[in-house]
Amino acid sequence: MCGIIGLYLKKPELADEIGALFAEMLICMTGRGPDSAGFALYGNEPPQGYLKVTLRHDGDGCDWDGLAAQLGARFGCEPRLEINANYAVIAVRADADELAAALSGLDSELMVMSIGRSIEILKEIGSPESIVDRFAIRGMRGSHIIGHTRMATESAVTTDGSHPFSTGMDLCLVHNGSLSNHNRLRNKLERQGIEIRTENDSEVAAGYLMWRMQEGDTLERALESALSDLDGFYTFAIGTADGFAVLRDPIACKPAVLAETDAYVAMASEFQALAGLPGIDDAEVWEPKPARVYTWGGAN
Repeated sequence: MCGIIGLYLKKPELADEIGALFAEMLICMTGRGPDSAGFALYGNEPPQGYLKVTLRHDGDGCDWDGLAAQLGARFGCEPRLEINANYAVIAVRADADELAAALSGLDSELMVMSIGRSIEILKEIGSPESIVDRFAIRGMRGSHIIGHTRMATESAVTTDGSHPFSTGMDLCLVHNGSLSNHNRLRNKLERQGIEIRTENDSEVAAGYLMWRMQEGDTLERALESALSDLDGFYTFAIGTADGFAVLRDPIACKPAVLAETDAYVAMASEFQALAGLPGIDDAEVWEPKPARVYTWGGAN
């Protein structure tokens, strides 16, 4: 099962509405994924030269202020910190490798969820409605967002196994379906230096896209290559720093629907998640074709 949704705003003046719109879309996908839910929010970039890292802590006693100060001192900058439940987003003036190295080994219960200029990933076990409330999603702002509700069919119900998955700067993926060659592909990617932290086949797909892009592909070309290199059935929604993409496999047995107006592009596993969006009655609504890459913004 599982449900995926995405919302890409064409008009920056709508940024303050994205959380409220997305919250209802996510809750609509509860029937497809009641076990856990997560999302990747884009926007709210820090000052030039800064990167954001989204961190999760398993315990309740993390000293986020102390950690932010430690990172600020290491990189000689004034850190920026936002705390949300057991997550924090810290922005410092550093590159991605320096930031990852600074966080390595600090705390065994500290998990890096994403690094980038734009992306913030938050996910947890629980119903989609509980995730909406836990992270106060309705009050969030941003430029675009992708989300996932999970029904675990091949692995345990864990936060690590939840979506989205990020394997590179500002790149993430959510997936409905199953890959049959993910173990073999995981071994290949790890030999290429791509870190795969879970047994979830969706993280392998995210790692594959990152590898192809490191080899020089655009995201669109990487997705075209995925059609021959990824065996199985899938619908992907992918986020980048300034864009959004959708791909279904050549058989396209997993449902998906797209809607576009002059204000937004929206995607979901079922139309019910789009039905409450403003202007939906006048939107162009269609089922994405099999084996065709759809992109908006900078995702090309």
